[in-house]
Amino acid sequence: MTASPLQGGPRSGLAAVSTALLAMSRRLEVRDVLRTIVVSARELLDAEYAALGVPDDHGGFAQFVVDGISAEQWRRIGPLPRQHGILAAMLHENGPERLADVRKDPRFGGWPSAHPEMSDFLGMPVRDGDEILGALFLANKRSAPDGADRVFTDEDQDLLSLLAQHAAIALTNARLYERSRELTIAEERSRLAHELHDAVSQKLFSLRLTAQAAATLVDRDPARAKDELQQVAALAAEAADELRAAVTELRPAALDEDGLVATLRTHVHVLDRAHAAHVTFACEGVRALPAAQEEAVLRVAQEALHNALRHSGGDRVEVTLARTPAGGAVLRVVDSGRGFDPRAVRRAGRHLGLVSMRDRASGVGGGLAVHSVPGRGTTIEMEVPGG
Repeated sequence: MTASPLQGGPRSGLAAVSTALLAMSRRLEVRDVLRTIVVSARELLDAEYAALGVPDDHGGFAQFVVDGISAEQWRRIGPLPRQHGILAAMLHENGPERLADVRKDPRFGGWPSAHPEMSDFLGMPVRDGDEILGALFLANKRSAPDGADRVFTDEDQDLLSLLAQHAAIALTNARLYERSRELTIAEERSRLAHELHDAVSQKLFSLRLTAQAAATLVDRDPARAKDELQQVAALAAEAADELRAAVTELRPAALDEDGLVATLRTHVHVLDRAHAAHVTFACEGVRALPAAQEEAVLRVAQEALHNALRHSGGDRVEVTLARTPAGGAVLRVVDSGRGFDPRAVRRAGRHLGLVSMRDRASGVGGGLAVHSVPGRGTTIEMEVPGG
């Protein structure tokens, strides 16, 4: 039989717990944190089933993450559970619940027909001070010392209590991270709105009036109408220039705070968690570039990653940033997807935003190359010169 982590000796037990706690702390998205907590609890306590529920304010659960149940089983079980019985006890009482057979507890109210059979049960609230963030549930202990019943022990309860404490920290940090990101996005949108209003709206208003004037002069004074139309063209060009300038000035705040390498690493890390494809980042010798180059490289990387994750169908995307012998940098975004025919590059260029990426590269004195073979993936390579 398999021993629990703490029964396996101090070295193996502490190593397993440490690995689980580190895994929690490394996650930034709330959903990823919940999933890591559940998987860690089930593995460390050797349970057949584990779940973590985050309550909403309406008697149900805002999120309910399970481990040990297949996607098909979960689909057959039906809607998320409500806050009742043992589940409610974990959300409204201070302490843990450890039962030899949950089905014999007077609070047990049954479960859907597709629900797996569960007997021994261990539950623990996840608390941040006086606030209950959620509750951990484990069922069906899979191992026990020779001759002992397979039920959760005092040691299991202590271990789950430790996990719950660290889970509360990880979950709180993840919520703060997501809230911070939402505020950053909102601030950028607000600034963009002001930029567009101040820099472009007046130009567009003037353009509209001039166009109306030209329309009234077409029949009775064609020469003046021609002058007005030339003015329309000039105003439209100015509006386009100012719009482009407004967008260009929206340098990501993270670049100023953390620099290109850290910003790109974080961006890749978030995408890796959010998508089925495995997204990686490696940096070789690049520390800092001129501000304009850093922004151009980041924007091209974002566009290339978007294309790879949305259109390529590949299961791997590799991002590398390397220093060139001349002191510049080269960015490569390589996917394992379906690729495309370079002879159709004009059509593909419009579809994948290659024109925009080339413009960004040339705008900082660099170049962009695209290598793709149908069925063998795509590589986007951008090189910028040394300062």
